Amino acid sequence: MNLHEYQGKEILNSFGVEIQRGIVATTPEEAVEAAKKLTEETGTGWHVIKAQVHAGGRGKGGGVKLAKNIQEVKDIAGDIIGMNLVTPQTSAEGKKVHQVLVTEDVYYPGDSEPEEYYMSVLLNRATGKNMIMYSTEGGMDIETVAEETPHLIFHEEIDPAVGLMPFQARRVAFNLGLSGQAFKQMTKFVSALYKAYENSDSSLFEINPVLKTSDDKIIAVDAKVSIDDNALFRRKDYAAMRDIREENATEVEAKEAGLSYVDLDGNVGCMVNGAGLAMATMDLIKQAGGEPANFLDVGGTADAERVETAFKLILKDPNVKAILVNIFGGIVRCDRVAQGIVDAYKNMGTINVPIIVRLQGTNADIAKELIDNSGLDVQSAIEFQEAADKVQAVLS
Repeated sequence: MNLHEYQGKEILNSFGVEIQRGIVATTPEEAVEAAKKLTEETGTGWHVIKAQVHAGGRGKGGGVKLAKNIQEVKDIAGDIIGMNLVTPQTSAEGKKVHQVLVTEDVYYPGDSEPEEYYMSVLLNRATGKNMIMYSTEGGMDIETVAEETPHLIFHEEIDPAVGLMPFQARRVAFNLGLSGQAFKQMTKFVSALYKAYENSDSSLFEINPVLKTSDDKIIAVDAKVSIDDNALFRRKDYAAMRDIREENATEVEAKEAGLSYVDLDGNVGCMVNGAGLAMATMDLIKQAGGEPANFLDVGGTADAERVETAFKLILKDPNVKAILVNIFGGIVRCDRVAQGIVDAYKNMGTINVPIIVRLQGTNADIAKELIDNSGLDVQSAIEFQEAADKVQAVLS
């Protein structure tokens, strides 16, 4: 589950991570009040107005702007709230901005120049260890840094059974070229950041940039946080932060129906039971010259109601040119699935895309007979290759 910047910062701050302070606003008037309050509390004269959407690169799309007075706060907030923000991480339509974060200006003059760093905490699946990834090149896309200057990206691997050791936090500060007070503040920051990651059941903490201010404070200017969905049952306070307006509407509907669904960009809809078979089916579609339009695991109870719901979800995508149903009857009987497909098809009326159904396993022969004798525009298959050939035929 992805969080907004302000929500991620709330979690960080609760674990002692220094953050750029801010207040959320949903109207220009609220933004003005937020700016005035921040001025009273922090003394900041300028404010940064940030669009709150689940996407990176907001500044490139005009979603992050500096306001030098109260009137500019109101004008900028008015421009950003309600806009469709297009960034490198959104679709061409962009995402509608419902709220902004009004923050203090932390790039104030002082004894030294502010410096920006990149830092993230995540799981290294190759080693089974947590990892702090960091770089002196903060404020840039980390993908660009990795491609052009990979030697400027550092990694610190942490055994979750042991936790972050003090020498590792010091090594991070050293590799970032810090000394004196900034060095001490960075080691404290890194320790608090890892504690936040470990104790919040997060799958990702990304701070870009981490800022060394002109007076050697280390603070999180941004925060991209993803919470592990599997841990939400014990994180009710985090679960309440979910903003479904930022999520794919079809995926939200699928989740409410108890289906595992991920929207993709292809032209062949998939309906499968089991995640492993679903992945193999997506490979099958690619091999047949198509592109999967979704990942959809209907689970082991593929009855008529569940199948009908799955069909409706797939058909919401106007790019779908064919549907491949691939069911292995282990726990579930193939004949029951076949009957569910027939019933769902009849209940939905006209379906204007061809459907290929591959049923293998318990009672597969009976299932094929049900499909073939149904009188519906549904093609049955037994073997994987046979299904692939039929997908290829309907796409050509």
